[in-house]
Amino acid sequence: MAVAVSRDLKVHMLEDVNATKLVDRQQALRAAIQKGEPKCLGVTQLMLGLMVMSYSIPLHLTEVTEVVRLLVPWWSGLAFLTAGISGIILDKHCNMKILGTCLMTSVVSAVLSVVAVVLYSVDLIRNPEVPCVKLPYDSCDDQYYAVKLSRGVKWSLCVFTLAETVVSLVLCGLLFKRRHSFAQYNMLTQAVPSSTQSTDPLN
Repeated sequence: MAVAVSRDLKVHMLEDVNATKLVDRQQALRAAIQKGEPKCLGVTQLMLGLMVMSYSIPLHLTEVTEVVRLLVPWWSGLAFLTAGISGIILDKHCNMKILGTCLMTSVVSAVLSVVAVVLYSVDLIRNPEVPCVKLPYDSCDDQYYAVKLSRGVKWSLCVFTLAETVVSLVLCGLLFKRRHSFAQYNMLTQAVPSSTQSTDPLN
């Protein structure tokens, strides 16, 4: 930091060129993050997490399979919610620490969504549709409709989870690119003074 002393013995703290550059880079980081629109992607993740958890409720009223036993919609939905909330927070408070947290939650969300898709696929293969057993009045038995409802819900959850995988991977790519661009500022957590200050040693 540059210092100048005037004839009346007043000390003037001059503006630091490095501090100005740092503030400019911090503002550039904020602009770059907001350009990637993490808030929109975070809201998308949040909505997908809520949809997965709410759509899974009918599964508890039908035949209990591996997806229900392992609580796949619940832990995958919570992962989506966490990633979405961190994306929304990042849009409001842009700094490297929150960016790293958002990147980590998005990576976890992407990994868990891939695991969930695999579990949904395995469950659908292991539990095929059952044949319709005709009852009076030309209607099928309850087992047929229960399995059909269960498979329909699982297909919907699988589609939502695939969408979440894509959103998480897109957000991971954007955040990783921004973090790499501003990696040299990762350790700086405090704002630096950018205005000229003066002090009077005689007072």
